[in-house]
Amino acid sequence: MGYRVAVVGATGNVGREMLNILEEVKFPVDKIHAIASRKSIGVEVNFGDQIVRCEDIEQFDFSRVDVVLMSVSGTFSKTWAPRIGAAGPIVIDNSSAWRMDPDVPLVVPEVNPDDVEWADRKNIIANPNCSTAQLVVALKPLHDRARIKRVVVSTYQSVSGAGKEGMDELFDQTKNVFVLGATPPSKFPKQIAFNVIPFIGAFQDDGYTDEEQKMWNETHKIIDPAIKLTVTCVRVPVMVGHSESVNIEFHEPLDEDEARDILRESPGLIVIDKRDATGYMTPKEAQGEFPVFVSRIRNDPTVENGLNLWVVADNLRKGAALNAVQIAELLHERGLIRQKALA
Repeated sequence: MGYRVAVVGATGNVGREMLNILEEVKFPVDKIHAIASRKSIGVEVNFGDQIVRCEDIEQFDFSRVDVVLMSVSGTFSKTWAPRIGAAGPIVIDNSSAWRMDPDVPLVVPEVNPDDVEWADRKNIIANPNCSTAQLVVALKPLHDRARIKRVVVSTYQSVSGAGKEGMDELFDQTKNVFVLGATPPSKFPKQIAFNVIPFIGAFQDDGYTDEEQKMWNETHKIIDPAIKLTVTCVRVPVMVGHSESVNIEFHEPLDEDEARDILRESPGLIVIDKRDATGYMTPKEAQGEFPVFVSRIRNDPTVENGLNLWVVADNLRKGAALNAVQIAELLHERGLIRQKALA
């Protein structure tokens, strides 16, 4: 017997991807519900061969379902995730609302799977930031071997991380730039077409943005608070797929050859690292794929025990929807989903 599953935010990019991946991995679904705000009632979404009509979150009885995958704003999740969890189902939330709550596990299944065991404190499990998710998959096996001292990360984040509005803005500006001139920015603070923007989120008092702050806070919670991490997040004119340039300093010696072997044997990772003009991954090639890809593995001679990596993943998949479904699979494997008796 399968589970009764609800996807909240089913009409958004990540919500639709959650539905796609649930079907792709053959998660045991007995009944699927697409949940959205009142303005989306009746909107149709696909689940495999099924057409599912969106239901109103205000009217939906969440005690009828076993698992809820949420892709909504942090403000919306703050209100709804506790209500849904109190009704009985386990909530896997993709927003930033619960990531740093000490009673909510922040989980990447390849990295800290055992943390799902204490999800019953609030019946909520948090998904990390899209850039954090791919980063920690690459960092964890290296940390286990040589203990990471410090990491310097520069991200190259696609516009899909800003939702459909971000993708539409890049498309419109690119299309118009050679005709009437690029359309004025709306979703982004500056033109994104044929440009890069070294600013994502909101500035904090220390000059970093909250997007950058999320990455070090979440890495500390998922892997180790002793790791020193500094980040610069950049928006680039790419539709889907986040890339990261990662410089790592270790406490113990670890050369590029051993690192390459470790990463090849690590879950959720594929190493594409040939020293020729095409021997690396790009976000375009990672689009639609499940793994995190690591390329350009090389020693950093400027520090003791240093390495450089290039890390790429589909941010709508591993960075969001896939990770949420993998958490659901992990809960299923461990028998942690409480199924309701059929009415």
